[in-house]
Amino acid sequence: MASAAYSDIKLFAGSSHPELAQLIAKRLRIPLAQAEVVQPPSGETKVTIIESVRDYDVYILNTGAGAINTSLMELCIMIHACKIASARRVTAIIPHFFYARQDKKDKSRAPITAKLVANMLREAGCDHVITMDLHASQIQGFFDVPVDNCTPSRRWCSAKRATSIADRLNVEFALFHKERKKANEVSRMVLVGSVTDKVAILVDDMADTCGTLGLAAKNLLEAGATKVYAFVTHGILSGPALRVINECGMEKLVITNTIPQASNVEHCPKIEVVDVSAVLAETIRRSHFGESVSYLFHEVPYMNGA
Repeated sequence: MASAAYSDIKLFAGSSHPELAQLIAKRLRIPLAQAEVVQPPSGETKVTIIESVRDYDVYILNTGAGAINTSLMELCIMIHACKIASARRVTAIIPHFFYARQDKKDKSRAPITAKLVANMLREAGCDHVITMDLHASQIQGFFDVPVDNCTPSRRWCSAKRATSIADRLNVEFALFHKERKKANEVSRMVLVGSVTDKVAILVDDMADTCGTLGLAAKNLLEAGATKVYAFVTHGILSGPALRVINECGMEKLVITNTIPQASNVEHCPKIEVVDVSAVLAETIRRSHFGESVSYLFHEVPYMNGA
């Protein structure tokens, strides 16, 4: 049964992660709003918003997973469709932000694609963005609209993220200095700190091919760690990732469901998935009622049905 408290909220889902949208809708006790998103043989994306959104607070979820470009275009078209249908406000929920690693000009003639994505969302009519654990803090500055970045720490780089968690747990901290040949390929990794006879916990915002995580796990075990666990927000897990996880000596990889993980869990018993729908649902609730979202930087929300 729909909650009367959220009677003027509409939550839509694109095709990239309808399961997460359903979980959020269940926590908010609202039905998932109806939209038809199809990919005809022509290759174009066709969107039909089936129900009225006039004067509603609209939230549209699509994440950076699978066919990234298709998901991004779906999101832009859905935002535009709701905006010209007189929605009061349109919020894009992007658990894993599109092109988040292309956030700076790191060589001559390189595009800053994350900025382009921000421009596309703005031109589509987006009024507000909710995302999770951005790869780089400057992405928020690419937008001229409010951005709520749901992250366990206000510190974004991997070293500062790890020190923040270590401080809260009152445990020791070590770090790896790494040098890359190119994206997803580490040429050199040096451990700074002692892990002898300790359980090592690796922390990062995303895992793609898992080359870095796998090499780090092996180095930690060689340096005397008794066990190695990894905690990562976005489990992209492309290419050889599952094989690397199974073979590197890591006990477990804990990731969230910002990206669909059912297939990966089926093929790799070392993967454990944490549901973030409670965090995103609480962010929606706070945004809708004008409450502070920064509370979630320090507290994990409890919601009925969690």
